[in-house]
Parts: sequence; structure tokens; C-alpha cells
Amino acid sequence: MTTVEEGVAGTSGGRAPRSTPQPGTVPWPAAYAARYRAAGHWADRPLGHWTRRWAQTYGNRTALVDGEIRLTYRELAAHADALAVALRERGLHRGDRILVQLPNSWEFVALMLSCFRSGVVPVLVLTAHREHELDYLLRHTEAKLIVVPDRWRDFDHQDLAARLAEAVPWECGVLVKGTTADAAHLDLGRILACGPGAPERIRELDADPPHPDDIALFLLSGGTTGLPKLIARTHNDYGYNVRRSAEVSGFGSTTVFLAALPVGHNAVLGCPGILGTLSGGGTVVLVPSPQPRTALAAMEAERVTDVAVVPAVARQWVAEAAGGGYDLGSLRLVTIGGSVVDPELARRVRDGLGGQLQQLYGMAEGLLCCTRPDDPDDLVLGTQGRPVSPDDELLVVDEQDRPVPLGEVGELLTRGPYTPRGYYRAAEHNTHAFTRDGWFRTGDLVRLHPGGNLTVEGRRKELINRGGEKVSAEEVENLTRLLVGVDRVVAVPVPDKQFGERVCLVVVPAPGAQAPSLSDVRQRFVRHGVAHYKLPEQLEILTDLPLTPVGKVDKKAIRERLATEEKS
Repeated sequence: MTTVEEGVAGTSGGRAPRSTPQPGTVPWPAAYAARYRAAGHWADRPLGHWTRRWAQTYGNRTALVDGEIRLTYRELAAHADALAVALRERGLHRGDRILVQLPNSWEFVALMLSCFRSGVVPVLVLTAHREHELDYLLRHTEAKLIVVPDRWRDFDHQDLAARLAEAVPWECGVLVKGTTADAAHLDLGRILACGPGAPERIRELDADPPHPDDIALFLLSGGTTGLPKLIARTHNDYGYNVRRSAEVSGFGSTTVFLAALPVGHNAVLGCPGILGTLSGGGTVVLVPSPQPRTALAAMEAERVTDVAVVPAVARQWVAEAAGGGYDLGSLRLVTIGGSVVDPELARRVRDGLGGQLQQLYGMAEGLLCCTRPDDPDDLVLGTQGRPVSPDDELLVVDEQDRPVPLGEVGELLTRGPYTPRGYYRAAEHNTHAFTRDGWFRTGDLVRLHPGGNLTVEGRRKELINRGGEKVSAEEVENLTRLLVGVDRVVAVPVPDKQFGERVCLVVVPAPGAQAPSLSDVRQRFVRHGVAHYKLPEQLEILTDLPLTPVGKVDKKAIRERLATEEKS
């Protein structure tokens, strides 16, 4: 398969490599950058060239399907141009950041492409995020615009965005998708309806494109130490991320990809996801949620060939498909990731939905591993795949950072052409998250097999994986101390049939104080504006916490105790 982008790989378009890093970022060392360019990984073209090339090459093919709306590649390019011009006219320029909190919709895709065109940098947040997360991200990035739906799932996003924008000491606007945009806010629908305007506006965009080493977008980390860290992905590295993952997964002109998981997730956006589908001239079908009936009905109606799911969603889809009544014969590839899937579920997903199964292990920080569509069963069902790039480097180490023998379990470290060398504006955290020679500490415990595939055996970092959403145990603990007022608290994962893991709070009440209830804790989290998926779902009250020999809280002993109580 050859995409339009691969046809220009290795060309610079007249733009020299950037000699100085952008503020807040950690650049790839010059020798590595030169190697990635020489190998053709970095195309040295800003992602904004995509829309025009797609429109010229794929023209009247259907690019997006969103309910009753169907957009061709030419129409999508026109909408992206209209938004890019509008952003410039409202004073947003190359390098300016905007928070993007939109549900699955064609407008999200058009906005992303407009940012790639204009050099404005989107910070992708989830619709589940609330004031606690959004205020931090707004201030950390100094964003000049917040893009939200008017209402989504009975929550007034427009009101929250307005309050956040008014509270910062710089000018920050609000751009609203929906029918009830306030007169003081920008109306996304009205901008799109007006079109790009005069041709000279488009020429101005073409005359000042982003540099290929500029930040193209910000993704959010799972965050082990509280609020999420920001991952700056450049035009060069993310373009390669999209191209290479599309090639490995066999995406092309006949691909019909279902975007059911949140579009703000890296896997759905570009691994290969939406952008990988569009790169090859395929069609993206957007549905508002992965609700089984909605998703399977869309798969049947649009003859979907490729889907991406997390294990919790996969279980629901398999159960719904077992009831019959759906024709899923068009499915070619079912990609499952976000958390480790056991071999039995993997087999049931493949047999229950049809098509080939592809396991995906990856992270917003870069590295992508996956099984291949033609891999044998033992690899597809029993491993999380192998790196997509020949220049992905893997190192498995023990607790002293010493390499372990092949086949033994250790922490995975990685670096490569689409794995940035540091988090944005997080110098202190980077000293722990990255080694001095640029290896990223994933925190995941893996076993490498002789053929290059890996199996994820657990994790070293304190994350709770709730249906693919990563919850920081430390953040939950800090919030509990702040909001509830207890003596001691730990948050640990406990097994959950639907989501894989759920958040369990273990509390030692303050002397003489009444133990809190789960309902009270959850209500206080909600009032503080914490995302719903972070709310504790189980509460255990103890008189004391077990300690390790060096005096630290023994979370392993707590998890084992909870598991024993669950069985009894």
C-alpha cells in the first residue's frame, strides 16, 4: 500500500531542519534526527499539506460519515481551510495553543486539519474532563481558545469553558459546536457555513506554513504523578506515526474505519485510526459512543472493514453480536488495545466479530507495537505485537537499570523516531521519566520473545487502567486527602468484569473522626470538578495500613488482601 504522504517522504519542501528547540520541549539529538531523515521516516513536510493533496487525489470519494452527513475529500478540505482562515483572522498564529474538547464528530476532524494548516496547536482533552483537569491544562499551555460542544451528555460545557476563560489573566476565547452558542462566543457552525472566503486568505496560509519540527498537537499522558503530562508531537514524528502504522495495518483506499472510541485518544486519531484512513483514501465512520447497538448497526450499514476497541468495549460488542441480527461480514481487522487482553477474550473477539484480530500496545508518548494481520495464532492471541518501526529501540531492564536476559521480565524502556525525548514544560519530571541517554521509562513490565514480539506482564508505575482510561493512583490519593480529610489513604486497582480494573480507595480515618462513605467521597470529587472515570468505585475502611520492611505502604499486600476477601 502506498499513501499520498509516502510519495513525498524524504523531501524537505525547502524547509531546513530547525536548529533550536521550541520552548518547553526536549529535541531529538542531532545525530538521531539526521538518521531518521536519512531513513525517510521524517518527511520534512508539515501535516497541513495533507488536506490539499487528499482533495486533489481523492476528490469526490467519501471521506467522513457522521450520521446523515457525508463529506467528500474536497468538502473536508474546504471546511478545514475555512476554520484555518477563521483562526488566523481571530488572532491565532503559529504556535498558539487551543484546548479541544469535542465529541466524535466531523467538525473535530475538520478542526484538527485546520490546525495542521495554520500551525495552531490543539491540546486534545476528553469530554469527561472537568474543571479540575481543564483549568490546569489551560494554564499550563496558556491556551488562547477553548473549543467545546454547547452541551454533551447533559453537561453544560459552554458554561464551564466561559468561566475558565474569564479566570485566566490573558485573552482567551470560546468556540462552540452546537445550536445554542452564546452571542459572546464563536459559533463553529457559522464559521463552517461561511466557507474560507477570499482566495488571498488561503494564499496567506500557504505562504506561512508550520515548520516540520514544530509541535503539531499535544496528547495527554496517562499520568502517574497526578494531573496528566503533555506530550508534544511534531509534524515530522506524528506524520511518520500515522504513515507507518497505516502501512503495517494494511490501510488503503478500501478501508472503512469506525471511530467509536473517543477521537481525542491517540489510537483512534492516528494509530492508524482516522488520519491513517484518510491518508490512504478510505472512509471514516464516526459514531458518538461505542455503545454496542449503535456501533454494530453502523458497522453493518456502512460495511465497516476496520475497528479499534479496548477490552471492556470488546466484551460488550461480542455479547451484542452473539444475539444475532447483525451482518458483520465486511470486517477485515479488529484492533484491540488500551489494556492487556487475555488470550481467551482475544479468541472470543475474533470469533464473535469476525475478521482478523490485531493486538496493539502503544502509548501517547510514542512507541507502537502490534501484531500483523498475517501473523500466526500464537502471536496474535498470546502477545501484544512488535514495534512498527525498524528504528524503534527497546530495552528491558531490572530495578537497577541493568538489561535482563531475553525472555525474562523487566521494565520496558524505549526511544525512536516518533517517541519524544521529554514531556512539555516538565523538566523535573523528565529527569525521572527519561534516562540521561534518552530512553523513555514506560513503567510497563514486559517479556521480549526471540522473534521481537513482547508480552505485557504488568506495570511498575502506579496506574489504574479503567477500560483504557489511565487513572493516577497518586492523584486520587491527593484528592482524597484534600477533599475528605482522612488520616491515611491509598488507591489501588481491583478487578472489574466490565472495565478490567476499577478504582478502590482504602482509607484509615482520622482519630475520632467518622469514616466517610463511598457516596460522600464521590460527591466531593464531583463538586471539585474531577472527571467521572477517576471517581472511586469501591471504598475499604482499615484501622491501619500494612508497611514494607522500609516503611512504605505495602500496596501489594493490600491488593492481595482485597483479592482474598473477594473470593471468600
